[in-house]
Amino acid sequence: MLRENIATIVKILESLPDSQQERIIEHLREYIADSQDEWRWNQSFQKTQSKLVEAARQAKQQIAQGQGQSMDYDQL
Repeated sequence: MLRENIATIVKILESLPDSQQERIIEHLREYIADSQDEWRWNQSFQKTQSKLVEAARQAKQQIAQGQGQSMDYDQL
């Protein structure tokens, strides 16, 4: 099915004037690049999500125990 969809897209593109084809191809490149970035971000987030959850639990526990400190954003 994927090959059929790609073939359909190619036929549609071929029916357009060259200038429109170029604009559409550029949009597709940008869209694909954005999609790849989003996929990489999701993969990275999934790998670190458990660590982020654990860090949040520790911070919450420290705050509850009165061990939390205000963050000085100028020192970051």
